[in-house]
Amino acid sequence: MPQLPKITSYGNYASDNYGVNSLKVVLETITLYYSYETIIAYRDIQDGLVVHQNVWGVTTGKHLNWIDGGNKTDRLDGDNFDEMLQAALSRHIV
Repeated sequence: MPQLPKITSYGNYASDNYGVNSLKVVLETITLYYSYETIIAYRDIQDGLVVHQNVWGVTTGKHLNWIDGGNKTDRLDGDNFDEMLQAALSRHIV
């Protein structure tokens, strides 16, 4: 039987009220990281952790750092990230 998605907050907000802005959705075979309503990173078995470059602002930059520990050199530009995310979603979501 497939697992139900699990939604949690990631990061280190002092108040749970802000945690809704940094959500992690764990599906059976892929994890999606959101900043507000935007997927900014994902993890799956084939690609590992894939993180978008920060093109948004300070708060999303903080979210990105929480996800990848500040490893900015491995972050992808928007086009490459979107292409990899689409491929990953097509592998995992029916």
